[in-house]
Amino acid sequence: MTWSVDSETGRLRDVLLCQPDHYTWLPYNTVAQRTLSEGGSIDAQQLHREFREFEDALARADVRCHYLERDEQLPYQVYTRDSSLMTPWGPVILQLMRPQRRGEVRAVVEFYQDRHPRWHWSTAGSIEGGDIHIIRPGLLLIGHSGERTTDVGARQLAAAFEAKGWEVRLQPFQEHFLHLDVLFCMAAQGLAVACVDVLDDDFTAWLGGKGIELIPVSYRDTMRLGCNLLSLGDDRVISPRQNVELNARLRAHGLVVYDPELSLFTRGGGGAHCMSMPLARDPLAPTHS
Repeated sequence: MTWSVDSETGRLRDVLLCQPDHYTWLPYNTVAQRTLSEGGSIDAQQLHREFREFEDALARADVRCHYLERDEQLPYQVYTRDSSLMTPWGPVILQLMRPQRRGEVRAVVEFYQDRHPRWHWSTAGSIEGGDIHIIRPGLLLIGHSGERTTDVGARQLAAAFEAKGWEVRLQPFQEHFLHLDVLFCMAAQGLAVACVDVLDDDFTAWLGGKGIELIPVSYRDTMRLGCNLLSLGDDRVISPRQNVELNARLRAHGLVVYDPELSLFTRGGGGAHCMSMPLARDPLAPTHS
């Protein structure tokens, strides 16, 4: 079996998930810390109901779901985006920063060993999938805050893509925001959602120069994971139900929006983008802009 991903917006065919049997909120990021400080609690039935809504949205979009083996010691294993990356040349096993999450690599390696003939390791510093955006063929964006993704970790992955002739932008941002996909996500070809009030003007200008239109998301909604959506390709997207205003704007741009309830997951610091690791997307035609 050979999977491949050359963009964030090609039609999604296969995705890697993990059932939330052992999920709980942990104070690993500012969103979860706020949730815990407010005294919130997780209802197990609601949690699994929300995850089924996510699975149902993927099923309606004809996406095949694959699953990691669950480990009771790894409550954030549900955020499959962070531990590996599918590239046009096969999967890369990433380096998680938090000691409490490093055990996630076991299930990831076991998953690929039986299913993909070749895979690679990221070995320099830490780098997590929420900071990596394969914008389109030939164009890669890597965020680095110095924490979840370090400069050296970002540069190692960048060099591998540059050796294949890709353009790579390394984008610094404040570690307060955890991952770049809290601030920015591609929604469709040439269209992204972004917290423009926080992102550098130079970065937003660069995106504009690459022909990417931005739908602005407020800081308040950003910290509720408003930017953290999953493009399904063919002008379809998964964006949580709480994103009422954003979802209306996405529809106004002609997108079909699947809107599962994911509030228990977003309150822990991860949304639809975090909860999904694309294994296969239809290839996009290269551009030269």
